[in-house]
Amino acid sequence: MLGVLRRHDAVAAPSRHLGLVPVVERSAEASASVAALAGLIATSIDLDAVLAVARSAPPLATAAWSPAIAPPAPGRPVVAVAGGPAFSFGYAETIELLAAAGAQVSTVDPLRDEALPAGARALVVGGGFPEVYAEQLAANAPLRDAVATLARSGGVIAAECAGLLWLCRTLDAHPMCGILDADAVMTPSLTLGYRDAVAVGDNLLAPAGTRVTGHEFHRTRVTRRRRGHADRSVRRGTPVRPPATGSHGGRARLACWRSHVAVGSPCADGRIGAARQPAGGVTRVRWNSWPVTRVPAGARRLSPTATASR
Repeated sequence: MLGVLRRHDAVAAPSRHLGLVPVVERSAEASASVAALAGLIATSIDLDAVLAVARSAPPLATAAWSPAIAPPAPGRPVVAVAGGPAFSFGYAETIELLAAAGAQVSTVDPLRDEALPAGARALVVGGGFPEVYAEQLAANAPLRDAVATLARSGGVIAAECAGLLWLCRTLDAHPMCGILDADAVMTPSLTLGYRDAVAVGDNLLAPAGTRVTGHEFHRTRVTRRRRGHADRSVRRGTPVRPPATGSHGGRARLACWRSHVAVGSPCADGRIGAARQPAGGVTRVRWNSWPVTRVPAGARRLSPTATASR
C-alpha cells in the first residue's frame, strides 16, 4: 500500500446525459480540481515509494508510437478540424497523423468562426455535444453554407458522432449544414455497445474488406428522408443504408459510432492527396465507424473510449 485517495468534493467532476462535462466548458473549475488533486496526492501518497517502484521496472520492449506511416503528400493541403465547445471530443492522434501525412491542419470553431480556413480542401469533425449548442450552431449560417459548399465542390469530409448530426438537415428542429438528407433528434433512449463492420467496397477511407471494431454510444435518432446503397455491412444489424440521391456532390464519409484511432485521419496512409483535387458526383455517405484506414504493421491500436461523446 503506497497511499489512499479518498473521495473529495474538490475533485468531483459533473456529468450529464452522455458522460462527464468536457473541460472546455468548465476550464476554471477543472483547473481548480487538478490543483486540489495534486494537493491530495502529495499528502496521501508516498511519492518516493511510487518512484522507486517505477524505476525498478525493466525497459519496455516495444517501439514508441509514431504518426509517420507514409511519405508525406506534397503541396500541404489544408485540412480543417472542428473544435471548440460543441466539438470537444477528439483524439490527438488525428491531428498528428494528418500533419505527418503532409496536411496543414487548422482548427475551426463552429460556434465562433464564420468561414472555413482559407484554401481548406477537407474537413474532419469529431465528437461533442452539438445538441447543447444547437441554437448557436444554427445561427452560424455562413459557416453552415461554407461546409455545404465544400461538399458540393468535391471536398473531403469525415465526420463521426456529433459531426454526423451537424451535417444533417436539422438537429432537434434547428437547421444544420444540410449535407445529409436526414433529420436528427435527441431521445431518452441510450444505444450502447460494440459493433464490428467490414467495407463492402473501396471508398476514400478504406479499401474493400477492411474490418473495424467500433463503440456505439448515443441518444440520438437520425431519420433518413431517402434510402440508398451501403458502403459497409455491420454485424448485429442490417447494413446501414444512407441516402444516395438528393445530397450535395462531394465525398462525405460519416460515422455514428466510434472506432479505433490507430490511423485516425481520413487522409492518412497516402489518402491525403485526395484532398488536393476536387471530384464531382453524388455524395456517398457512410453511416458507420470512423476512422477506418488500414492499420500499418506494428501500429498500436487504441481501445475505444468508454465515455464517448455522442
